[in-house]
Amino acid sequence: MALRFVGIDPGSSDGESPTVWVDDENDELVFQGWKPSPELEAECAAMEIPGHGTGIPEGEAVIRIPARMVAMIREACDALERPHLA
Repeated sequence: MALRFVGIDPGSSDGESPTVWVDDENDELVFQGWKPSPELEAECAAMEIPGHGTGIPEGEAVIRIPARMVAMIREACDALERPHLA
């Protein structure tokens, strides 16, 4: 896997580190975030979205990322859209 570090939440304290990476090999964004409260996870799982079933599929997770990381997420999106340098 070719992970490229983009950034860590600048407002996180020691031991907390929501993080953004780009996986160039798989053309994916990779996030490390906070676990949701049981109530938030249940709300997400219960939400009905057209074309999708309710629940959180096996192999997927709900995570929380602070809004102050939007610029890092944009940077990661831009990095995925640029041609890969050999």
